[in-house]
Amino acid sequence: MTRVQRARFIQTLAVGITGAAAVFIIAAALFLLVYIVVRGLPGISWAFLTESPSGQMKEGGIYPVIVGTLYLIAFTALFSLPVGVAAGIYLSEYAARGPATRAIRLAISNMAGVPSIVYGLFGLALFVILLDFGKSILAGALTLACLTMPVIITATEEALRQIPSDLRQASLALGATRWRTIYRIVLPAAGPGIVTGSILGLSRAAGETAPILFTAAVYYKRQLPDSIFSDVMALPYHIYILATQVTGRPDDIIWGTALVLVAGVTLLSVLAAAWRSRQRRKVRW
Repeated sequence: MTRVQRARFIQTLAVGITGAAAVFIIAAALFLLVYIVVRGLPGISWAFLTESPSGQMKEGGIYPVIVGTLYLIAFTALFSLPVGVAAGIYLSEYAARGPATRAIRLAISNMAGVPSIVYGLFGLALFVILLDFGKSILAGALTLACLTMPVIITATEEALRQIPSDLRQASLALGATRWRTIYRIVLPAAGPGIVTGSILGLSRAAGETAPILFTAAVYYKRQLPDSIFSDVMALPYHIYILATQVTGRPDDIIWGTALVLVAGVTLLSVLAAAWRSRQRRKVRW
């Protein structure tokens, strides 16, 4: 076999392996999604979505669970997005190259790899006990914000780095300040990438159980939260409780709850993808 033939064989083999891996991942994801839909769809009804749990959570619906999850994600976004995007802008546009900046980036990368249970214990120690927020939406959202910020920071920085430097130089040459260049030129162009990373981070937060287990979620509560210091029911923790603590529960309830969680995350991702595509058609460079 000649060198050219060997190179072509290796290229063909690499394409086949990577293609097979992609097909396997897509097939596995589709199988899981279809399985959840098939098992959960019989349990979905208007009463299931608008009523509270009853009969020791073997009957009724999941309305307080949905509301509690929405509260947690909304406040997580409120706390994490401004800080995460601002930190990404600083690291990409203002931070000087040096050991200190590299150490900061290494710390952010390490934070992204920390298990969620550690964030739960951190939130319990800092927000619930030390700051005396108790088990509440505030404590849970702050904990989830710590969990999602590394993803948002990294996504923001990478999105800003992909913007051609010619755009910055042209804006500065016309007399714009550095901040105005970033705000009016760079950020709109990097918006699709920033939104993608933010949605990924918030989607991860929506499905986490361990952080809210210690900081926000409760086993059962019929009342809706009346302040950020109220504890709440949440979809991932509710699924865990149904699967491990409630005996004799109908399978439709647990699979229906799982379907609601997956559908919510999927809808959020689809809306973000649609907005991203629309913005990319507007922004050309």
